Formats: sequence, C-alpha cells, structure tokens
Amino acid sequence: MFLLLALAATPAQAQSYQCRPPSGLSAPAERKPASEPRRTTPVTSYTLALSWSPEYCRTRKDSRRDKTQCSGDDGSFGFILHGLWPDTRGPAYPQYCAPTRALPPAVVNRNFCMMPSTRMMAHEWAKHGTCMTRRPETYFRVSRIMFDAVRFPDMDRLSRKPLTAGQFRNAFAAANEGLQPDMLRLKINRRGWLQEVKLCLGKSFRPQRCPAYMRAAKNDMPVKIWRGG
Repeated sequence: MFLLLALAATPAQAQSYQCRPPSGLSAPAERKPASEPRRTTPVTSYTLALSWSPEYCRTRKDSRRDKTQCSGDDGSFGFILHGLWPDTRGPAYPQYCAPTRALPPAVVNRNFCMMPSTRMMAHEWAKHGTCMTRRPETYFRVSRIMFDAVRFPDMDRLSRKPLTAGQFRNAFAAANEGLQPDMLRLKINRRGWLQEVKLCLGKSFRPQRCPAYMRAAKNDMPVKIWRGG
C-alpha cells in the first residue's frame, strides 16, 4: 500500500535523550469533534510535521497535561513527530475518515520516544491516520520510518548565532540528500521562535516543492531557537 522512500540513506541523529516510556501508558480513542467535518477527499501528497519540543515545553514544564513530554521525567526531547498528514490539491485536506478505538498498548509504547504524548497519538491517528490506512500499526510504522529517515542540522550551533528563516531552511536541506529549501515550511511564533518544521512530500513520499497555499516565512525573517533550560 505504501512506497516507503527514505529522505536520506543514513539514520537520524537521536532526538530523544534517556527516553523511557512510563508504565501504564494508554491512548483512549478520540471522537471526532462535532465542529469538524469528515472529509474523505483523495490523498495526493503528504506533510511530515516536526515540532521543536524545547519551545513547546518552554512554558509547560509543570503542566500535568504535558507531563510526559515536558517534565523531563520520561526523557528530554529535541524534534518530535507532530504527525504525518495526508493532503489533497488545495486546503481541504482529508480528515477523520473513520471512527477509532483505543490504540493498542504496544503501538503506544513503541512510538512514545518519537511522539511523547498519548493524547497526540490518539489525535493524529483519528484525524489523519484513518485517511491513510485501516490499522494504527501501519500508520505509526510508516510515520516512524519517515521520521527516522530525517537528518537534523546542529540545532545547538544554529541557536547561538543570528539566523533567518532562509538560512535555517538552507541548513535543514543541506543535512538531507534530495531536500531543497522550497520543500520546507517553518512555523514561527509571534515572538520569533521556531515552533515547527513541515516537510512537503509527494504521494510516493519523496520530498517535493511545497504548494503555494502553504505560506512560507520570508527568507529574511529572523528566527530564534530555544535550547531549553
């Protein structure tokens, strides 16, 4: 069903440190919100969304809701997988294609160090994964292959010098064979801090130029990287 093509020939640098799934993890089924439509539009491409965890956790270290990701008790995280999203031609992407059940514990434990939030696992499977496959095991296996194939630039070095969005895209692309800067989109918050990197992928999972409707941060836009602490 899936043509699994790596973004690079070598494995990714570790993005989680001393990560160990806590005991008793569970991910109950997420119901489709009444305000969200069910869309089963044809899948023509994908987005691999990678969140920069230090920025997300900056104000959430004491949050019970985000304990597994942000407290430091279960690991220290760099980039984590936000999700692998099926897209279509235009902004009306497919979503909530089928009802879901609770995720199997084996799936939750196997993918925790990539996505250290069971709430997010349940959400990503319900909203996006159901539009790609019938089995959560397949969705997370494909997601893990794609995530593990990405090589990340030296974020510590980049965080210690003046940086623009264009320079960051260039550095990220240079770390991955076959990736070009226009195949990336950055999410930067109002204070100028990097939140997320989105990789645009074709239907065969090869990197491709991002569509015009995905707005890009201008190359000269300043961007800062929070290292944590």
